[in-house]
Amino acid sequence: MPAYDAYDGTRLAYHLRGEGEPLVVLPGGPMRAGAYLGDLGGLAARRQLVLLDLRGTGDSASPADPATYRCDRLVDDVEALRDHLGLDRMDVLAHSAGGSLALLYAARYPQHIARLALITATPWALGMPATAEDRLAAARLREGEPWFADAFPAFEAWLTGHGDFDPAFLPFFYGRWDARAQAHADAEEEQTNDDAADVYGSDGAYDPPATRAALARLTAPVLVLAGGLDGGPRPDLARRVTEAVPHAEFAVQEGAGHYPWLDDPDGFTARVGDFFAK
Repeated sequence: MPAYDAYDGTRLAYHLRGEGEPLVVLPGGPMRAGAYLGDLGGLAARRQLVLLDLRGTGDSASPADPATYRCDRLVDDVEALRDHLGLDRMDVLAHSAGGSLALLYAARYPQHIARLALITATPWALGMPATAEDRLAAARLREGEPWFADAFPAFEAWLTGHGDFDPAFLPFFYGRWDARAQAHADAEEEQTNDDAADVYGSDGAYDPPATRAALARLTAPVLVLAGGLDGGPRPDLARRVTEAVPHAEFAVQEGAGHYPWLDDPDGFTARVGDFFAK
């Protein structure tokens, strides 16, 4: 298992999938081990995926200072990975919460980004969170599902602060609630560092005006991919990222939830693979 030392000596692991030109992959969660990404629906057949385990997750060590779990502090870990890989400019794919980490990295080191794909990424770093209304509106698109009647009230209660997290509403995060999706959801608790997740977006993590100003210097092409059924972000929110990032293109994977490579692997790998092959 390859690994490298971060700026503070924390030993960080990454996992390689496939062969070819490296594609650095930043996981979401926040603070979920990169194992949940698998081979990104077969994208590893086109590129070598470099799946980073963020500090305190997966096979990476926990830092001495928990404050370094904050998203803006993790930018230094990504830069150390680039240096370790010997890349002057790197292709980056970021999923979900990892999208904010990627945006902060691109804002600080625009010269080191070759291409960037933001996959169902809520743009917290740009001051644009997904709201409860966003998530409930997306959830209502699933009214025809057999699990909807039990899942929606629990989801609404959780989002409005009147109920606890309930696994009953996990189907809303997937385009298809099949055996593969259920196994993927079942693995989340074990793969996620909840204490680190609490720090990830804590006070000071984001400075949207400064990030927007810095991203104006980004010359790299950017793909913003939304899931048609995803509530965090909904396509309309994801599209707004293209207004803040130059040279960005927007796409919606219809029928997909928050993990589009599970819902339509062929469609996902074709769209994302072609973007990185340009």
